[in-house]
Amino acid sequence: MEHKIALIGFGGVGQTVIELLIQKEQTLHRLGHTFVVVSICDLYKGSIHDENGLDLFKINELVKSNDSLDSYPTTTKLIRGWSSKETIMNTNADTIIEMTFTNTSTGQPAIDHCLTAFKKQKNVVMTNKGPVALEYKRLYNEAQANRVKWYFEGAVMSGTPALRLPEATLVANTISEISGILNGTCNFILMRMEEGISLSEALKEAQQLGYAEADPTNDIEGYDVLYKLLILANVLLDVPLKREDVQVKSLTTISEEDMKIAKQKNAKWKYIGSIKHLPTGTKATVQPELLSMSDPLSAVSGAMNAITYDCDISGPITLVGAGAGKPETAYAVLIDLITLNQEIGGDRNVHSNRI
Repeated sequence: MEHKIALIGFGGVGQTVIELLIQKEQTLHRLGHTFVVVSICDLYKGSIHDENGLDLFKINELVKSNDSLDSYPTTTKLIRGWSSKETIMNTNADTIIEMTFTNTSTGQPAIDHCLTAFKKQKNVVMTNKGPVALEYKRLYNEAQANRVKWYFEGAVMSGTPALRLPEATLVANTISEISGILNGTCNFILMRMEEGISLSEALKEAQQLGYAEADPTNDIEGYDVLYKLLILANVLLDVPLKREDVQVKSLTTISEEDMKIAKQKNAKWKYIGSIKHLPTGTKATVQPELLSMSDPLSAVSGAMNAITYDCDISGPITLVGAGAGKPETAYAVLIDLITLNQEIGGDRNVHSNRI
């Protein structure tokens, strides 16, 4: 079945999605999936649309030569210059892939992009955390009301299936706690601090390696983990957690003396996001925690992510994988597209709590 898609935002992840569609074309066809890109819209690279499908090889060539989409060859069906909203409203795509630069405090412009797509009865696949964390219930209801799908696997642990795994394979379990290392930058910094360097030196090294942004506030102050916790709570636990419900402590509260104490106790500091069901209610925290060596999260090193689901039947299940990166996030987009295609083709609702 041919599935038409439109990319809104065409940065590194979007470009890698195109590469994956080229590289995996035969594999996808063998699995019964044919994805046709009909629209690409980017604030800086330009906007093109062809209802019959764009030439992915030509687009890939333009990207690698650092050229804009304005250099894409003109054809009889080609339309240039649509804004993101115009693209969503006018494209003949079945699914919008939303990958714009979004303000995590407001969730915009991605929230408006989702709402516009839903009203036009288009599915949405996205990688942005903000909209899911801030407006999960509203967007869920809008998608459901318009009988479309909304997927966002890449918003928590990139290509590591932190949402799909528990939804698909831990069904019938009651999950009493979710805890995890949900920020690779912080995990890398703590690893280097264990090896004897200061937090500021470790942060500088993380920036040089590309793990941390020039402004690392979202990482070391816990905002990145906070938003991922909100998604996990709303999607997996059906707990309408808000920002103000989560206690957040900065990574900077960890000192070199704390590191020495951890070594004496044969334990490790990890920056943990945690949601627990307690008799008094739900407790959610983002903070440095001292873990015993028996905790599987203590063994996770470098920029890797990990998450543990405490299940009443299965017991604790820990998933370890990359939490960021262009190929990994592009893979999350691809697996969402494949799942969406399977559900549309088979009229199945595999992920019952995500429409």
